[in-house]
Amino acid sequence: MLKPLYFAFLISLSVSINSAYAAKVDTVTTYSATMKKDIKAVVVTPDTYADQSAFPVVYLLHGYGDNYSAWTKKGGNTATLADRYQQIIVCPDGNVSSWYFDSPINKNWKYETYVTKELIPWIDSHYKTIKDRKGRGITGLSMGGHGGLYLGIKHQDLFGVAGSMSGGVDIRPFPKSWKIEEKLGSYAEYPENWEKNTVANLLHLLTPNSQAIIIDCGVDDFFYKVNVNLHDKLVERNIPHDFISRPGGHTWEYWQNAVNYQLLYMRLYFDKP
Repeated sequence: MLKPLYFAFLISLSVSINSAYAAKVDTVTTYSATMKKDIKAVVVTPDTYADQSAFPVVYLLHGYGDNYSAWTKKGGNTATLADRYQQIIVCPDGNVSSWYFDSPINKNWKYETYVTKELIPWIDSHYKTIKDRKGRGITGLSMGGHGGLYLGIKHQDLFGVAGSMSGGVDIRPFPKSWKIEEKLGSYAEYPENWEKNTVANLLHLLTPNSQAIIIDCGVDDFFYKVNVNLHDKLVERNIPHDFISRPGGHTWEYWQNAVNYQLLYMRLYFDKP
């Protein structure tokens, strides 16, 4: 028979363990009228969701070759981070190779439209969200890092804060990679499509302090050079931002660490008066 103190300890331990993983992870299905198909997303709500009226939302984008479940299956601690920073985290499906833009050569490929005009209104109508840019952020890894800054900078009316982890923030040096030319056409034939749809060429849309921006890339990453170039251009334009660089490559080990800094940065933004 268990002694009373030992039994009480077990109950306390059980409560602590359950509290540590109290965030709720849902898989939802949304409909894209633009692309005429169902698209899934993971939605993580924090442990205090039932007790509060509204929460900030971070849209967390996956990389090339993955899907909506990547962050919860490989990210390590997504649910814990929702609790820690008291945010709703939304992980939409960006197809394995969408790059999160609307294709100028395939009118059925509209992932920019899906995220900004279909998914966000759906999330805002089904969850207790802060329905304002001051309570909405976006970031992602690799292809999703491109998406985080691409969508964030182009839609500053929707996102007050935007980030990127190991992002492909300049796609032009990689004209034959990751099926980008299937969405934009070849760089040789359609250079204007590539120039218009790369993050590096969107900085004219920013003014100092118009948006909070955080960029993170490991020094061993094949995207490191384009991230440093982006950082330098932001400095030249006097655009405040955080730029994090440390040893590491294009790996989940790196992103499991990086996402902590991204979500903390966004929490600090959300908490500003």
